[in-house]
Amino acid sequence: MARRSHLYEYHKINGKITEFSGFDMPLWYKGIIDEHMAVRTAAGLFDVSHMGRIWIRGNEATKYLSYLLPTNPSSIKDNRAFYSTICNYQGGIIDDVITNRFSEDLYMMVVNAGNRDKDLRWLKEIATKFDLALEDFSDESALIALQGPLSIQILQEICDTDLSQIRRFAFRDCKVSGEGAVVSRTGYTGEDGFEITLFDTPVDRPQKALKIWEEILAIGSKNGILPCGLGARDSLRLEAGMCLYGQDIDETTSPVEAALESVITVDGRDFVGKEKIDAQLKSGTVSKRVAFSMIEPGIPRHGYNVMFAGQKIGQVTSGTFSPVLRNGIGMGYVPSQISGLGQRISILMRDAEKYSEITQTPFYDSKKFGYKREISVSAQK
Repeated sequence: MARRSHLYEYHKINGKITEFSGFDMPLWYKGIIDEHMAVRTAAGLFDVSHMGRIWIRGNEATKYLSYLLPTNPSSIKDNRAFYSTICNYQGGIIDDVITNRFSEDLYMMVVNAGNRDKDLRWLKEIATKFDLALEDFSDESALIALQGPLSIQILQEICDTDLSQIRRFAFRDCKVSGEGAVVSRTGYTGEDGFEITLFDTPVDRPQKALKIWEEILAIGSKNGILPCGLGARDSLRLEAGMCLYGQDIDETTSPVEAALESVITVDGRDFVGKEKIDAQLKSGTVSKRVAFSMIEPGIPRHGYNVMFAGQKIGQVTSGTFSPVLRNGIGMGYVPSQISGLGQRISILMRDAEKYSEITQTPFYDSKKFGYKREISVSAQK
């Protein structure tokens, strides 16, 4: 039997339920494209309570994370979050995670839903060498994501903290509708927005989560907010060029192969997977993750063959129809020597090769969409 999040009762009544990573979750409510465009032009609300949340506490918490991750947490300021990868000793990615640094001896790590148990086992194995404590508090808290250009004005109505003072990838302890929470300016859509961790909210007593969920939807109703399911979450993250664990990255791919060099702090320290990762940084990799946009009509799907000069060179790891671009987009791994921007490759669709072009991410015009947008929502309308 699949597990259920704190907001399952809302999803059951209002959404199309599907099983994902062992949880019954909403695939969509109004429709994937409508929900996708609500996030790009107004706001969308996501239940991400199925993701894991782990406290890392102790005198050696920073030393531990410095060894566990390719990112050095010593370079991160308090009240800041950072994206990184948990790797194995061969440099393969066990998971990609967001970690909030409260202080030198206190961190909160958010892990992918399908990896909760695996990650905790690995974290415990590495932790035996350090003076610290790990606590999985996932089922005692809820996690809600409000994403989109109007998120700040919607959430501000029930938050006691000036949200304009929280920078991208920063967080604060706040009261949201009078309830204790951590509000982080992070997300998985490419848009501006916030992730709200509600404490003292067990799965069997979800009233706080349901109250805040419904309050946010009510406040945002005049601005075009929509509740959003897994379908829109996937198309949004792909438009933004973000990886999905289990498809775009896994234990057979390293951060270097996955074009995630930004998570690697090059400073001479030892960390899990260092030997392989350092060698790849120095000498390069056989293959590289790339993003591509279709030139010819067609929607690439996970598992489709990637072709070059009539030969198979890889497979599509993620693919979809982009509601913003109105054409097919995708990601996959190709030989490094043909991974440059502007390189033409083709995708095999029903025995026909359809041309595409390797491009940068995000796929959309960042002057019009995403957290870096320069053109306001009102100006676009």
